[in-house]
Amino acid sequence: MDHYRMFAAYNAWANTLLYEAAADLTDEERDRDTGAFFRSLSGTLNHLVTADRVWLHRFTGQGPQPTSLDARAADTFADLWAARRTEDARITAFAEGLTPEALAATFHYSPITKPEPVSHKLGPAVAHFFNHQTHHRGQAHMCLTVLGRPSLSLDMIYFLRSAAPVYL
Repeated sequence: MDHYRMFAAYNAWANTLLYEAAADLTDEERDRDTGAFFRSLSGTLNHLVTADRVWLHRFTGQGPQPTSLDARAADTFADLWAARRTEDARITAFAEGLTPEALAATFHYSPITKPEPVSHKLGPAVAHFFNHQTHHRGQAHMCLTVLGRPSLSLDMIYFLRSAAPVYL
């Protein structure tokens, strides 16, 4: 279970660095189409909050339940950052409660994009959940680069060395 707790802590750390970098941009810069899958940095950050809400609702039955993967999680950057912090806290609480039995149990849900029932073990869905965040944070990093901002060091090993040596 320490593995998922580590991912939750890393997730919150990386999101903080990303949002701190994004805070230095104007709304126009955050909304500029940079060629990312969700077009802009704002679109990518909104998708991450939205997707986290989708998965957390599937996992827990609690919290917002978006019906679209490109739903706007907030109208302003400040509100989006507040939503990000709330979801990161929910992710941490979820990871703290995971047990080997829960991860091995069969999990049922219907995807938004193809609403047909799916069943598999919870463990692979949780692994996907954390991998998905890393994937789109990479796209957000690309948006910052296109906008002329310095690169961020978001690698997990930097988190482990600097903020969470307990996991090493």
